[in-house]
This record gives sequence, structure tokens and C-alpha cells, in this order.
Amino acid sequence: MASGFSISFANKCIVVTGGNRGIGYALSRAVAKTGANVAIIYRSSKDAPEVAEKLSKEFNVKSKAYKCDVSDTDLVNKTLKEIDEELGPISGLIANAGVSVPKPALDLTHDDFKYVFDVNVFGVFNTARAVAKLWLERKQQGSIVITSSMSSQIINKSAEAIPLAQVFYNASKAAVSNLTKGLAAEWSSQGVRVNAVSPGYVNTDQTSHMEKKVRDFQARSLPLGRFAEPHEITGQALLLLSDHASYMTGGEYFVDGGHLIW
Repeated sequence: MASGFSISFANKCIVVTGGNRGIGYALSRAVAKTGANVAIIYRSSKDAPEVAEKLSKEFNVKSKAYKCDVSDTDLVNKTLKEIDEELGPISGLIANAGVSVPKPALDLTHDDFKYVFDVNVFGVFNTARAVAKLWLERKQQGSIVITSSMSSQIINKSAEAIPLAQVFYNASKAAVSNLTKGLAAEWSSQGVRVNAVSPGYVNTDQTSHMEKKVRDFQARSLPLGRFAEPHEITGQALLLLSDHASYMTGGEYFVDGGHLIW
């Protein structure tokens, strides 16, 4: 960050869904580094409690992993109340959990649709609503940052003029970007800001399993000529969570290596 510009979440509680891997882990680590207590929501990964413990030791903050299916409304409400009591009060949410089913459109099923949209759209809505409800009941201001994707605006390619087969993922990200605007519009008058960060291609475990020729093509297609590292996504999210962004709501901010220039 530039000299004289700092962000501190000391003694505040930030919730990060999907916060134990990839971009989510980078986000959890970034908020912990600012002094925040971090609640990691995960679905099934066995390493999540270990990740939370590691953050606690490294940054001398409170951090705990909470197992929760974000598409389960009752469980989300229960989990967020538990976090609020144990680590809170909650002051910010990063709704980051997301999944994809890479298949040609003709092979996709209704179950595939439900799997992607239950997490990427309804899961985001569930967690955002649960946190906002806590804030509105006690007239507390807060900030929600949703991880969308540049795929909300484009059709990804695996080679020149060849689309990457993930139509449910792209459609879900378009939906969640619009959801961001709708929630921001409803809650802004009560002091709750909602914004989206939309990454481009990022080096994660998930993208590491892609064919090398596809990764190389995608990197060459970017003005910056490379995939991002997960930590390069965190600055925009921290800004939006912080009071430095007090006049920013309903926006979608692209951290995409310049991809949308084209």
C-alpha cells in the first residue's frame, strides 16, 4: 500500500466463506494481517480448522473454522449467530464460496445447475442476508464483499474462438453480480454496503489442474500477460470492507489483469 494509507480491522470480526483455500485463504490471511478476528466458513475440507489455527498463531488474532453448507438457510443463520457470539460482533463479510461444473452444455444436468447456483448464488444470498439481518436488528453499519468473477461479463475461452465449457458457472457469476446491486440498493439507507470483487485468471489449486496449453493461451490473452497470485485479489476486497470505501456500494470491481480491455 502507498505510504500513509493503512487499513486496520483490529478487534473486529470478518467472516470469510470458502476461506481456507485459494483466493479465500488469501483473503482470510489478508484480513487477519490487519488485526481482524477471522471466521472461516467451510463445507467439507478437513484442513479448515488447521488453517484457522495457523492464522491465529501467525497474526495473534482469534480465528476459528465453522462447518456450514451455505445453501442451508437454517444452518447459515445458526452459524452466523454462533460466530457473532464467539468472535464478534461481526463487522464484515466476504462471501467467497464458489464452485464450477466444467462440462459441455449438452452434458449438463439439473443437478449440475442446482449444485452451482445453490452455492454461487443462493449461498451468497443466504450468508449476506444472515449477516445483514444481525446488523439491521441492532442498527449497525457493515460491509459485504462478494467474490464474483470477470466471467460475469464474458465467455471464457480455452483457445482462440473456442469457449471454455462452463456455462452454469458464468451464468451464476452474472447473477451474483446483479444480486450485489440489488442488495446494495435495499440496504444502503440502513448503512450496509454491498460490493463485488471480480477476479480474472488466478493461480489456485483449481486452475493448476487445467491443461497447460489452456493456461498458456489464457495468460497470453491478458494485457499483463500472466495469471494473478491469490494475494493480488485481496487489496480491493480490503478496501471495500474498510471505511476508506464508505461512499462505495453496489459496484463490481475487476481485478483481471486488464482482460476486459479487449
